[in-house]
Amino acid sequence: MLTKLTSEKQMKFLCFLCCLVYFMSYMTRLNYAACMVELQDVLQIGKSVAGLPVTVCFLSYGLGQIICGILGDKFKPQMIMFAGLAGACGCNLLVAGFPRMEIIIPVWCANGFFQAMLWPPMVRIMAECLSDKWYKYSCVLVSMSSSVATIAVYVLTPVCISVSGWKSVFRLPAVLGIGAAFVWFWNTRKLGADSPAPEERQKGARQKEAQQDEASEKDGRRSGKKSLFLQLVGDAPLVAILLAIILQGTLRDGITTWMPVYMSEMFGMSNASSILSAAALPVFSVFSVLLASLLLERLKNEVFTAACLFVAGAAAGVVMLMVFDGLPVVCIMMMTLITGCAHGINLMLISRVPGHFTRYGKVSSVSGILNSATYVGSSLSTYGFGAVAEEAGWLPVVALWIGICLAGAALTLLVRGRWDRFCRMPEK
Repeated sequence: MLTKLTSEKQMKFLCFLCCLVYFMSYMTRLNYAACMVELQDVLQIGKSVAGLPVTVCFLSYGLGQIICGILGDKFKPQMIMFAGLAGACGCNLLVAGFPRMEIIIPVWCANGFFQAMLWPPMVRIMAECLSDKWYKYSCVLVSMSSSVATIAVYVLTPVCISVSGWKSVFRLPAVLGIGAAFVWFWNTRKLGADSPAPEERQKGARQKEAQQDEASEKDGRRSGKKSLFLQLVGDAPLVAILLAIILQGTLRDGITTWMPVYMSEMFGMSNASSILSAAALPVFSVFSVLLASLLLERLKNEVFTAACLFVAGAAAGVVMLMVFDGLPVVCIMMMTLITGCAHGINLMLISRVPGHFTRYGKVSSVSGILNSATYVGSSLSTYGFGAVAEEAGWLPVVALWIGICLAGAALTLLVRGRWDRFCRMPEK
């Protein structure tokens, strides 16, 4: 266990530092996709080649979430995060310095892994160092910082290109990110959030040993950390939650990716107008995260809250299905609502659920595994929705969105009681 902060001022400052790091992680990850059209012209490359760095970044990020989640429970999470953000900034500088696709592709793949070093250790730090109240606040604020960063990327990219060329799209976030990495490093050391006090470490070790001994007596199959983790998977409905997260990732990133194409093909909008319409998605996601947090305060169950959001997304999909080729403003509103619901589900299942594993010392591991599932869904939707639209048109794609929402609602409703029992059960 890390050192628990007791000062309200310290907890606020740690929350700010987490938001700063996560903001810069998005600034140094989304900037390639934001200027991809410009890179196609400058480097004289086709769409398929230009998209390869994004694809390999997705893959390395998803795999890295699992690896870094496990490492985040074993080593100092503060140092892992510093190395991750510094490495991501280095990758951005390399892209600007060596603008050749045979270099950009492996460098952006490495960037995906460096980015994966941020979220799982951050969740552990927030869960173990903050009070329960401030952990809840920080989950909301960190999620909002990613949405604000997304807006910032798409606003700053055209400005940077017009003022000083595409390379500044990578250099500016890299310089700011390096500064943020050192701000994080020095200030978390001052707060004492990077490591437990010796007496707390010894106490935690004794408690953990006692828990394992007690667990072994109750169930002969359980022995050591591995069996404890398997027991947690059995007690908590993590498999169902994992599947729901895949569905959430499919909706969130799939609609975000294909919305400009949909608006262009269905309503004849220009590229600039269709891309601008997609800017509504991150703007609304800021409010959707707040609304989802308020809903959780009433329902007191993350999985049930996610189920309600899935149902709301399905309702928005039904409305869109009725006007999918006739009312562009309504279509934009409904796609915004669906992705907003997906962001709320992301807050519930990826930010809030891992906090319940603090007492077992598995926050980072669970967070990494769950977050990696999002990018399984992202990869499926990037190819799948486009393939369906190409073969059968956009009407089946909208119907597919409704089906995904209903499947997610069914999964989460099925295990809501089991999750509630897990949250209430005494520590093992």
